[in-house]
Amino acid sequence: MSNGQPKQNKRSSLQKRKFYRMDFYRTGNPCDFQITNDPQSLEPGHLSDFAGPTPRVTFNPRRRRPRDCELWYSFWLISDRAKIVFEAVDPEAFSFVVCDVHVPNGVWDGPRYWFCDVRRSLDALDEERSRLTIGICDDPIYRDFGQKYYDFFGDVELVFKDELVGDAHAFRMAYARQCVIFDQAMKNAWKAAGLRGMLFEEVSYLPLIASRRV
Repeated sequence: MSNGQPKQNKRSSLQKRKFYRMDFYRTGNPCDFQITNDPQSLEPGHLSDFAGPTPRVTFNPRRRRPRDCELWYSFWLISDRAKIVFEAVDPEAFSFVVCDVHVPNGVWDGPRYWFCDVRRSLDALDEERSRLTIGICDDPIYRDFGQKYYDFFGDVELVFKDELVGDAHAFRMAYARQCVIFDQAMKNAWKAAGLRGMLFEEVSYLPLIASRRV
């Protein structure tokens, strides 16, 4: 009897922990900005390798101000407020590069902005309990040629092994590097701070994704 009870509690705790795939707003007025000296050539998870001059961000004052998080290629452009939240909840998960912010013929009176990258990568997917396509890359144009990859096209459900996620609140999926996962603690902190710009999609049922590789 005593041997069975801890397993039941563990299963219960696994069910309660929620995970989310991160996405971004695609509607509303666009934010117009230009970036020079940016790290777009780097792979996801490798912003810490950036050795160029300080990126310069020029905002168009006639458009809306940027949200707390805007997508830029594989990385995010985030506000000071977002950086504070990320560092408070999971400081080991992120890399940051500060930006110089400019507006034409004026002075920027808003917050500082940073390039942000989720540098932690975890192989924590429970493949047996998840619903997705798992393949081996046979196209030599990809860096992961000959390696396993996750295909998120269609009806997708992701289940993670909590013992492998551990104390992590943010991570990239090892076989889907463009896919960033946040847990409930990170979502709560984001919402509590009143931040804008991110969509939290429950991994228990992801919307249709039209691209083959994520």
